[in-house]
Amino acid sequence: MDKIQMLLRQHVGAPCAPVVKVGDKVKKGTLIAEPTGLGANIFASVYGTVEEITEDRIIINPDEEQSDEYVKIKKGTPLEMIKEAGVVGMGGAGFPTAVKINANLDHGYILVNAAECEPGLKHNIMQIEKEPEKLIAGLKYVMEIAGADKAIIAIKKKNRKAVEILDEIIKNEPAIERHLLPDIYPMGEERAVVRECLGIELEPSQLPSAANAVVINSETVCRCAEAVDEQKPSFSKNLTVRGQINGGHEPHVFWDVPVGTSVNDLIEMAGGLQEQYGEIIMGGAFTGKATTLDAPICKNTGALLVTMPFMDLKGAKMGILVCACGGNLERMQDIVKKYNATETCVCYCKQAQEQKNGTRKCERPGNCPGQVKNNMDFKKAGCEYIIIGNCSDCSNTVMASGPKMGLKVFHQTDHACRAVDHALYRTLRVSKSVDQDLNVVDNVEAE
Repeated sequence: MDKIQMLLRQHVGAPCAPVVKVGDKVKKGTLIAEPTGLGANIFASVYGTVEEITEDRIIINPDEEQSDEYVKIKKGTPLEMIKEAGVVGMGGAGFPTAVKINANLDHGYILVNAAECEPGLKHNIMQIEKEPEKLIAGLKYVMEIAGADKAIIAIKKKNRKAVEILDEIIKNEPAIERHLLPDIYPMGEERAVVRECLGIELEPSQLPSAANAVVINSETVCRCAEAVDEQKPSFSKNLTVRGQINGGHEPHVFWDVPVGTSVNDLIEMAGGLQEQYGEIIMGGAFTGKATTLDAPICKNTGALLVTMPFMDLKGAKMGILVCACGGNLERMQDIVKKYNATETCVCYCKQAQEQKNGTRKCERPGNCPGQVKNNMDFKKAGCEYIIIGNCSDCSNTVMASGPKMGLKVFHQTDHACRAVDHALYRTLRVSKSVDQDLNVVDNVEAE
């Protein structure tokens, strides 16, 4: 095992401050850093010795012998225990959960995001299949804390086994429902979850609280149950490792991985890197970023994807279409360089509304307008290729006009999707068949 690197910022907010010093012996669950503002406690994830403390991390040299025992948090109210445990949003955002669920809803809703929307990931769905009781227990705590009368578990229809398990376990839970989502990206975006479950369209600047709701990731809900029922600090993560791995392209799902584990250790656990690969993405194919073998995972790391090698475009002119649902401009520029293309023109999806903090949010995630004007701009700029980071619907609109203009389209996820055996994001095809058992129309991607 490589050394454990506990980043001091694993959440939305300010970095935590260390409460240990070099040479200290720590156990699993030892508090090692506390918030200095908005944030969440950080705990040692292994037995070992604090070897180094830098500006952004605490480095622990793990003992050869490890134990499953951990230092328990003190008992209190469910909210106090979830806060003490340092639980954060594990779907990627990393917002401190105790702050999010302390919502004082007016007989509102908890919406459990079980979409697992990024291509190729499996750990959320597998946890629902294996530990549905834990999900329901955590959900009841979250409902009680937030003042919610109802809960809806939002899950994609394609996950039939998980849907059947949920239906069985909630059949005697009148306050808990499940809602089937179409298999398109980005059904896991919180405003999309609100729209699909409650029929309420939120503005980009609005939070789910404007719909009298809280959206929370399914693994996060399970970690809340662990905090209350097992007095367990949040120091481990479930995640998917997949792609150009010697162990095969299928998903390698790892449970309760110590936070701070290196990318290298996880890839070795999955079989090791194939000789030929493109890049390693930490997170999903849409929202993740390129990482290195020595980087550590955090509380909100969902996946490591080892991609196919990049095609060499030999300096060809490439336009960049930036979408709020995918990579930002910096990430898209990084991919263009890896394709050995020349950045020629940058356009933004017209629904990618710029926010006060400089980020962009989609006006209506998953329901997008045409992209003819952007494609025309790319053509005028002399682009031969364009690269897009759009959602399913927006990719569909790009493909409706781009190829007709002679533009060759790459999606930012292509090299990852090929490596995880997922259909490329191109033309959206809606099947005409309806599954009578689940009563919803399929939505699928097609090359």
